[in-house]
Amino acid sequence: MDNLNAIQVFARVAESRSFTAAATRLGLTPSAVSKSVSRLEAELGIRLLHRSTRLVTLTNEGANFFDRCRHILAEVDDAERALTSSTLTPQGKLRVQMPVGFGRRVVAPALLGFTQRNPALVLDVELSDRAVDLAYEGIDLAIHIGPLTDTRLVARHLCNLSFAAYASPDYLARHGEPMEPSELEQHNCLAYVFPMTGNYRAWQFRSEGRTYSKVISGNLNLNNAESLLEAAVAGAGITMISNFIASDALRAGLLRRILTEYVAKGPEVHAVYLPGRHMSAKVRTFIDFLLELVSSFDQS
Repeated sequence: MDNLNAIQVFARVAESRSFTAAATRLGLTPSAVSKSVSRLEAELGIRLLHRSTRLVTLTNEGANFFDRCRHILAEVDDAERALTSSTLTPQGKLRVQMPVGFGRRVVAPALLGFTQRNPALVLDVELSDRAVDLAYEGIDLAIHIGPLTDTRLVARHLCNLSFAAYASPDYLARHGEPMEPSELEQHNCLAYVFPMTGNYRAWQFRSEGRTYSKVISGNLNLNNAESLLEAAVAGAGITMISNFIASDALRAGLLRRILTEYVAKGPEVHAVYLPGRHMSAKVRTFIDFLLELVSSFDQS
């Protein structure tokens, strides 16, 4: 094999599952990308990809080869960046995706300071609760809440969320305060609803060393944590939201945390990115920013 260019082209196609998406990332034409992969297949004497009009998938041999290629390219990246790490400045475009509530309440207020400290960076941030494919969409880094399912990604643990039940003082004055989770059935509870399925997110509780779930809903259920916060502050009922979402209202006395003896450990929050970018100055700088940010935030 004459050089690493063919391996890099193949790896980008395998990551994005598209000749067109890979071509965009590499600054090439789809035709050039396709020809490069075909030459590589001819040189190796094996078929690496299944091609269709809608999607490109890996053959068994291609999957094995791709796994080796990722490690090779990561080592090359490490070697190159090790030579220039002392002078490398975060620059260029950084595409980041994060959940709406966490992004608005925790990250967004600090982004001005981040951009001021890194003037050579252009930061494109998407706030959405959808599942994203980093390779296919060309996203550099995402904040993921909950279990990790994509084994292609490198994950850096940021923190754990703490979910608790909250209600306004007015609601509790009118309806009383539940002392244990079973009493929630006598109250109007505001649930997080998943629009695609119509299911409600289960509320987690911990008692006597055991964590258990209850699916609870009421007459107003929403698919946005900040909207649940606003409804609870208005006195519509009891909701379960994260400490990050509730913190300002809690400090202002607009909400009260209830059932405090039953609070369970919340889901993990990770910064996730593709291998091969793990020494990128822009990704590393943003992760350092996130770690500093969550360490200074009240996570109680």
